[in-house]
Formats: sequence, structure tokens, C-alpha cells
Amino acid sequence: MDAVKLRDLLEAVAAGEMAAADAMERLRTLPFEDIGFAKIDHHRALRKGYPETIFCSGKTPEQVVTIVSRMRERDTNILATRCSPEVVRAVLKVHPDAEHHELARAIRITVSRPEPLSGYVAIVCAGTSDLPVAEEAAVTCEAVGGCVKRVYDVGVAGIHRLLNQHELLNNANALVVCAGMEGALPSVIAGFVETPVIAVPTSVGYGANFGGLAPLLTMLNSCASGIAVVNIDNGFGAGIYAATLCRMIDRNRPPATTA
Repeated sequence: MDAVKLRDLLEAVAAGEMAAADAMERLRTLPFEDIGFAKIDHHRALRKGYPETIFCSGKTPEQVVTIVSRMRERDTNILATRCSPEVVRAVLKVHPDAEHHELARAIRITVSRPEPLSGYVAIVCAGTSDLPVAEEAAVTCEAVGGCVKRVYDVGVAGIHRLLNQHELLNNANALVVCAGMEGALPSVIAGFVETPVIAVPTSVGYGANFGGLAPLLTMLNSCASGIAVVNIDNGFGAGIYAATLCRMIDRNRPPATTA
């Protein structure tokens, strides 16, 4: 339940359109609901501005379906990440209107459209092999109201592909830059734009990539300023961080004045 739905609930009680006992039943599972194998944080949208995300890796299909169903009963938008094919089949069987984002390995159910954030986030990736992580960031950002522009396959091995994207990158509220191999792309981009860069190391690369450790260290040691680094393959974390920056920009923007 987000802040808007909670306000509507309280206003319905105040107007005599809903009994206090019914409202109490709706609020009974706040701030969380204990279902044995999980404690669902129904209160998170009130605190954070977006509902709890279901991380599916390590969960059985039955567990995921149960969590999705309980959240949906509370009129909550749902984002599930790292979905295996088995999880996808199980969720779609019970909730056929769910959106499956295959490349991002994610499932979305939109109960109510999130309030759109102004501006846009540019999701950038070095190569096609980085797309699953980039798409996880993009789908996550969109799920909480962000507008996303994708700039894909512009790695340093063909830097000319990146240079004509300068205006788009510089005008974004935030950049999510995903790269594997040696992980140089975030440093290159941060060196010629003023936009905050969220660097995402991916586990793409040959042996000395060490499963993403090499690009992680490159990004942490960047000589370019204005870079934040998330964990290896953490497209979700980068997408949420970018959307949070957009939300803070909206919050601090002066109200429009009328002549």
C-alpha cells in the first residue's frame, strides 16, 4: 500500500464510506506480513516510494507465486527479479496478465501506474553480452516511474559509437553504465559528461575478468569523478539508485509559478 492508497483509505473512513473495522483489517498486515518462509514488507512503499522487490534466485516457484499473490491482494505493484524459466511459468499460470521481460529475467505486474518521474535515465552498456544486466536496470527504473533511454553496444573497443551520444548522455538525470571485460566504459563517460554515473561491473569476460572482479576494481579505482559503483551484475541496485536520483530532483525542484 503506497501513500496515495493509504490517504484514500483514511479519507473513506472520515467520509463514512468505510467502516473503521474494515479499514483496520486492510491495515492489519502493516508493516509486514509473516507467511512463514518470508516476511512481506507491505509498508515499504510508504517509506521508500516503491514496493518491495521479489528476488527470486534461491526461492522455489511455489514460494514466489505465494509472495506475488499476497502482494497483489494488497493492490501492490510487483517487480520480481532473477526469475528462472520455472518461476516464470508458475507465475504466469496464476497471473496470466504478468509481464515477462525475458532479457532482464524479470516479471512485472502493474496494479496502478507509478507516478512518473521527470527527465530520463540513460542506460548504457558496453556490449551485447552486457544486455541482461542493463535490461534489469532499465526494467527496474521503469517499474518505479522512471523514463529510460537505452544506449547499447558502445564499448571502448569502438569508441566512435559512443561519441555521437554526448548530448543524450549529458542531458540525462543519471547514467547507468554497464561493462564487463576490463570495465573502462564508466570512466570514459564520466570524463566528458556532468551527469552522475552509476557504474555496474558485469561478469562478462575471459578468464582474467575473474567473474566481474576485474571491472569492479577498475570502476572503484576510476580517475574520473562523479562515479558511484554497485556490485557485480547488480542492475537492480543501479536502476533503483538512478530512479531515486530522479525522485530527489523532482522533490527539490521549485514549484511552477503562474503569471
